[in-house]
Amino acid sequence: MAYEELANFIIENVGGKDNVASVVHCATRLRFKLKDVSKANDEALKQNDGVITVVKSGGQYQVVIGNHVPDVYNTLVKLGGFNSSAPVADDYVDKQNMSLLDRFIDLISGIFQPILGPLCAAGMIKGLTAMCAAFGWLNTTSGTYQVLYAIGDGFFYFLPIILGLTAAKKFGLDRFTAIAIGAAMTYPAIIAMSSEQKTLYTLFEGTFIQSDIHATFLGLPIIAINYSSTVIPIIVAVWFAAKVEKWCKQFIPTVVKTFLVPFTTLLITVPVTFLVIGPLASWIGDLLAAITEGIYNLSPILAGLVMGAFWQVFVIFGVHWGFVAVALANIAAQGFDTTLSLTLAASFAQTGVVLAILFQAKDAKVKGLAFPAFISGIFGVTEPAIYGLTLPRKRPFILSCIAASIGGGLIGFFGTKFFMMGGLGIFSIPTAISPKNGMDMSVYGLIIAMGVSFILGFILQMLFGRQSVLEVQDQKTAETVAKTAKEAQQVATHKILSESPASYNAPTTLASPLTGKAVTLDSISDQVFASGAMGQGIAIEPSNGVVCAPADATIALVFPTGHAIGLNTTAGAEILIHIGMDTVQLDGKYFKTLVTQGQKVKAGEPLVKFDLEQIKKAGFSLTTPIVVTNSKNYHQIVPVKTGAIKTGAKLLDLK
Repeated sequence: MAYEELANFIIENVGGKDNVASVVHCATRLRFKLKDVSKANDEALKQNDGVITVVKSGGQYQVVIGNHVPDVYNTLVKLGGFNSSAPVADDYVDKQNMSLLDRFIDLISGIFQPILGPLCAAGMIKGLTAMCAAFGWLNTTSGTYQVLYAIGDGFFYFLPIILGLTAAKKFGLDRFTAIAIGAAMTYPAIIAMSSEQKTLYTLFEGTFIQSDIHATFLGLPIIAINYSSTVIPIIVAVWFAAKVEKWCKQFIPTVVKTFLVPFTTLLITVPVTFLVIGPLASWIGDLLAAITEGIYNLSPILAGLVMGAFWQVFVIFGVHWGFVAVALANIAAQGFDTTLSLTLAASFAQTGVVLAILFQAKDAKVKGLAFPAFISGIFGVTEPAIYGLTLPRKRPFILSCIAASIGGGLIGFFGTKFFMMGGLGIFSIPTAISPKNGMDMSVYGLIIAMGVSFILGFILQMLFGRQSVLEVQDQKTAETVAKTAKEAQQVATHKILSESPASYNAPTTLASPLTGKAVTLDSISDQVFASGAMGQGIAIEPSNGVVCAPADATIALVFPTGHAIGLNTTAGAEILIHIGMDTVQLDGKYFKTLVTQGQKVKAGEPLVKFDLEQIKKAGFSLTTPIVVTNSKNYHQIVPVKTGAIKTGAKLLDLK
């Protein structure tokens, strides 16, 4: 697995497998729920080159990886044995240490994160289809248009079923029971009820919740609502169903639980949803829509300035999930949303700043991070730019917020709206196309705002942010020098004997202590060994589990964990054999040492036995460095061969 070492490192530094209650991922980060956050090693994670930064927000421990996070996640889930599909209850969360805001963010993000990719994809297809119709490229009556529109709109139409599935995982309800609830809410006869012409009577007449009653359930009025594309009703319904299911399990006999628990849960939940939960939740959604629209109408420009300025801050702390939920509720209630549209310039402001940093930076590593961050920013994924480049330097991040604020104000001025949830960055443009008006000035205004934010971000960084880039580079250089010195000192303390040779040793030969595949030392993942800091040598990827003496020698050092052994050969070579990478973490498990310190051994004599298969299953690499720790006592240390090799075959020439 390409990301095995990084995944193992992350698992270790979040407190180990047993400390992970659950883990999911979004576009750029792993989102852990840890049983004890204090066990996580923030600094170790931040210093790893594969990790951009660590964020704690919304009850989650977030490890920011970058655009390749799905690959890291898949490796991590496999190595950790985590079940990414099982329902995860919140019993392990210390509610006393979570604010109401954290609980809300945790709830919303847990429900919406799993569907974010398909949600954006469906929105993009729906938006592009609308664009084709607006420009006259497709006739709305054609089969092509109908199929494309179904691909995009189908996801949103049946959103209650999809959200039922993710909410079931969050609340601990059987997922197929949740799907059945969502299916009932979007059943054609139920949807048709909301447009029924025949009215039995009217409830709450004269109020904003006035409702015509077209049908009843056991004599109780059903307030007909079109639940397609709705958000809040299904979430509340699944929460209620989880409580009902838990209650049912307490008294229904085990022998009939398989069908009687979902039978009872559905029979109670679905009618209650149509009679009470659905109407109340829909009214809450209407109220949220009215409130956000009211704030927007007070001053669209001011609202845009504020949302643009703070959107990236909201993303950092995970608060943006609340706005996503409100936006979906607004679209379901009134067909559009004015809140999230105000934030569409923020990614372009950030991207403009990153482009300037790309020109200003002299450090190759900064440039290497800036270019992919620039590309991903165009498509709306800005976490690599924020955490890797602008936020650590502070001023560039502030400049990007200023540029985003101006862009948000322009979007408010042009009255741009979201008519569907869709892609980010440039892919968000089609979502602003009105089904009625097509490509009007509000869409062109959005494009103008994006361009202005990008250019302004670039100019502000070029004028006012250059010094912050150079200062951080100088600081990084100093940190690298200090870190290198510290590592050199640590490596020196692990040497078996002194490295101060009085003279060169006589030439000698070492045999292979293992059967397997010999590889060059500089090709292995551990930089301490690969750099030669521990000494020159070679590495073997073993195919058996026995380490033998490479020459006649005295055992100089036996590690208690059995994963490494040191020898002093009779010819004067000091050898370290380190079995696997990071295997010290196994604390001796799967290793059996066959010799003791001070014992004399003959070439080919077994020294250590290890369970090769079990160590691999535990997620550790078994690549084994064999290094001459007193390399300075020799003119050259030359590998005899690479590739397949057997125990006892000639391995290294020490000249």
